[in-house]
Amino acid sequence: MTPQELQARVLYRDNTMLVIDKPAGLAVHPGPRTQESLERHLGALRFGLREAPRLVHRLDRDTSGCLVLARHAKAVRRLGRLFASAQVKKTYWAVVEGEPPATEGVIDQPLAKITRKDGWRVVPDPAGQHAVTRYRVLGAQGGSCWLELRPETGRTHQLRVHCASAAMPVLGDPVYGPSTSPATRLHLHASSITIPLGGGRAPITITAPPPAHMLRALQACGWSD
Repeated sequence: MTPQELQARVLYRDNTMLVIDKPAGLAVHPGPRTQESLERHLGALRFGLREAPRLVHRLDRDTSGCLVLARHAKAVRRLGRLFASAQVKKTYWAVVEGEPPATEGVIDQPLAKITRKDGWRVVPDPAGQHAVTRYRVLGAQGGSCWLELRPETGRTHQLRVHCASAAMPVLGDPVYGPSTSPATRLHLHASSITIPLGGGRAPITITAPPPAHMLRALQACGWSD
């Protein structure tokens, strides 16, 4: 990704933070098997400040959409408190295989991370961390369903595991559910985020358009641009 391409993905900017539209397939942090990452390119988002912006939350590598960056150390602390106290509201879109039992509902299921020789994954576990996801059906077609997902907690892989445990795995999820095609990319998108600004100002809501690889499935379920 060039600096210009990353700058073109900025959805919102003020003196304290940026919100970008993270592309699917780009990890936010480098890892043992993931050398390329967003973190390596944050210098392109200084926009006149001496410091590069910093990550205050994360999205999975294959999840696209709204990602918040703090522009300086004071903003890191303030935004960190907002995320930790669940004052930042996140909304996701997902296309899933199967349909939920009702047009809207709540999945309240504790989750735990387990590590095996072949890697780690997150599983439902009564002794795990509290995890709650609200869902609403936005459209359906031919065994697939377009969902709005609103996590009330921020556990690793929460939305993917909650959907899979409800017999409606996210389309293209290679870990938590069968996919109709091995070549299908994960159909999970952080579509909007609402952030309180404080000081008597109204919260702001930033929206990211769905990525190209989700358009066909969304349109089949009734979405139109």
